[in-house]
Amino acid sequence: MKRTLLYLIPIMAILAACSSDKDKSDAYGNFESLEVTISSEVSGIILLLNIEEGMQVKAGDIAGYIDTTQLYLRKQQVKAQAEAVQSKTANIRSQIDVQKAQLEALMVEKDRVEKLVKDGAMPQKNLDDINGKVHVIETQIKAIETQNAPILSELKVIESQLDQLNDQITKSVIRIPINGVIVEKYAEQAELAIPGKALFQVARLDELDLRVYVNGGMLSQLKIGQNVKVLTDGPDGSIEESEGIVTWISDKAEFTPKIIQTRDERVSLVYAVKVRVKNDGRFKMGMPGEIRII
Repeated sequence: MKRTLLYLIPIMAILAACSSDKDKSDAYGNFESLEVTISSEVSGIILLLNIEEGMQVKAGDIAGYIDTTQLYLRKQQVKAQAEAVQSKTANIRSQIDVQKAQLEALMVEKDRVEKLVKDGAMPQKNLDDINGKVHVIETQIKAIETQNAPILSELKVIESQLDQLNDQITKSVIRIPINGVIVEKYAEQAELAIPGKALFQVARLDELDLRVYVNGGMLSQLKIGQNVKVLTDGPDGSIEESEGIVTWISDKAEFTPKIIQTRDERVSLVYAVKVRVKNDGRFKMGMPGEIRII
């Protein structure tokens, strides 16, 4: 009996070690938000920026407005130029209409003379004279149409300027691009906004990235798009499991950040990996997490 127990003790120890290794996580890290920085696309004074840090926002919400007075005045000026050009075009069209009316009358006269010439009641010279007049009017119409071409081109340029101004006026309305929370506010009402100047930052909360660190030996077990188990601390000390997808693997090794593991493990070189998870409200920015390779 004692000999049997002596054999069982090592076996039980091996099974316990295997079970412990099976339950051990493969990498550790912290959750990060997917952040979007919203910048100004036009120049002007910020008339309103109705957001505060920590505010929950939805995609499409209006966060504020940038003054469009100068854009509006410029638009009115361009519209006046368009009207002036259109008046030139209208004048040319009226000239063409007059010539076409004369041509239409000549064509009626030409048909009448052709019949008389065919019947021998009128000499051929009369028909030749009418054909000459028709040719002159057709040439004049082409010449007038040629004058209209550069004016139409000028009008297209002005219409493009109007489209550009309308686009800038539309972009003067500051909108929220994604659902999330305001994490940083870089500008205030009455400040000057210029193109490219950051106004605020929105953190996406419906999805979070768990940044973990793996050693070189484990790197070969991971690939982009791979499903992994994400483990987090639950209530009463329990462990909660979620599904995650590997979205990024660093191509450069680095020393493990101090917040991750023990002092001995911090000196080893590791690779950063991002695992994206759907957030139902359980995960918070900065919250620790673990992954287990399936």
